[in-house]
Amino acid sequence: MTYKVASLFSGCGGMDLGAEGNFEYQNDFYKKLNTKIVFSSDIDKYAVEIYNDNFEHKSILGDIRELKSTLPEHDILIGGFPCQSFSIVAQNPPRLGYKNDNGKLFFEMIDVLENKKPLAFIAENVKGLLSANKKQAFPLVLKSFKDAGYHCTFKVLDSSNFSIPQKRERVFIVGFRDLIASNKFDYPESIDKKSHLKDVIFSENEVDDKYFFSEKAVNGMLRNQEKMNKGRAQDPESFCNTITAHLSKASLNSVDPVLCIEGRYRRFTPREAARIQSFPDSFQFKVSDTRSYKAIGNAVPPVLMWHLMKSVIRALEQ
Repeated sequence: MTYKVASLFSGCGGMDLGAEGNFEYQNDFYKKLNTKIVFSSDIDKYAVEIYNDNFEHKSILGDIRELKSTLPEHDILIGGFPCQSFSIVAQNPPRLGYKNDNGKLFFEMIDVLENKKPLAFIAENVKGLLSANKKQAFPLVLKSFKDAGYHCTFKVLDSSNFSIPQKRERVFIVGFRDLIASNKFDYPESIDKKSHLKDVIFSENEVDDKYFFSEKAVNGMLRNQEKMNKGRAQDPESFCNTITAHLSKASLNSVDPVLCIEGRYRRFTPREAARIQSFPDSFQFKVSDTRSYKAIGNAVPPVLMWHLMKSVIRALEQ
């Protein structure tokens, strides 16, 4: 059967691309999976613009709180829910609270699960969710998914174990309505083939001058190296540190990774950042560099998601 997939907080489509498959990355082909995206949405105008330049199915620009009533029936729900504003409200019993509207978005995903009752879901978040609020937040997140009617499991997956040239640890929660399917599910195994930064970056003579830091900036960094983060220069022979949505503001005193080739410091180009995240070169970014960096940094690596969705489908079919 073809599994219908609904995507919340879909951004530029990293999760969705991995959920569907049918793309090539670093000379490996990730076959089409038995899935079809039937709904996707995001509140970021530029992320939706990128999405709609790359997918046959079009993403909807809007607030999920206003769109959820329009969700079609689906078999698998996916989404990287925002969590930056969760806090524990001291009550008896304690409950999951929130400081602002972003914190409420998690409950929209729970609401969809309770109302649409898909066969399975995949939720992604930062590793820090496990320790948030003195380790009180995550058990309540997990309980919310279980109370919605799902048998849940979770695991921290690192992109670098899946032939992606980036150390990026994220927690993935997977849930099934059926206990048998849940018992059949295993997270994907690490891939023997490793990909490193040198495999995806351009030659220096191919990179526009605008991506290089000025001599003044470099000299300032060198003079104050002990006080600064020393320009997080990456080793091309190894994995890149996690790239974030702030990559457009990468400086020699930021935590964002930069390159230093033959003494010349520079930031990654948007295409290099996309490659580091495992987007194929065929995936288009027609917006500004700043908008591209943000969308890329917020995305789930498509190759990692492909392996995970493949495992979910295998469990459902068994």
